[in-house]
Amino acid sequence: MANYREIVTKTVLGKGKKKFTNHYSLTPEEAPTTILGCWVINHKFEGFKENDKIKVKGTCDVNIWYSYDNDTKTLVSKQTISYEELLNVTRRRESNISSDSEVIVRSLSGPTCTKVDINNGLIEYDIEKELGIEIVGDAKVRIAVDEDEDEWEEIIDEDNENKIMEEIDQNVNENFINENK
Repeated sequence: MANYREIVTKTVLGKGKKKFTNHYSLTPEEAPTTILGCWVINHKFEGFKENDKIKVKGTCDVNIWYSYDNDTKTLVSKQTISYEELLNVTRRRESNISSDSEVIVRSLSGPTCTKVDINNGLIEYDIEKELGIEIVGDAKVRIAVDEDEDEWEEIIDEDNENKIMEEIDQNVNENFINENK
């Protein structure tokens, strides 16, 4: 007949990914003629529990290279952007996000500029990123355990102390010192 035991272990309580596209604008130093390039660097982020959802806060630096003065000169404008995303991560079964739960956020696709335009002297651009979120916490697992216990094996002592002492007594030469003078 089987009994059940409960084991408490760390497990993934919820997991999901989401793609985000955010729109931003930048006032450049000079009136732009043509956009020559856009790149995103220094992406930093963290996730934490907020009520029953997960909030991800992050920043990154956007560098936009453009020409001005009728395409005769170039500049790079830099802007640090911040974002906050609130996510409802689907949890497995009836698990709750507790204060002990750990939120792990991964950048599955780093932020990139997907669209950039010049509009009335402003540079408008879209940044796209994909984040993966895992919620790790304690869970109980029930396992079946047999009531029948394994039998104990007898441990046989191979070095019987009495045998050793007899062997020493038989092999000791008490006249050893006198014979070697």
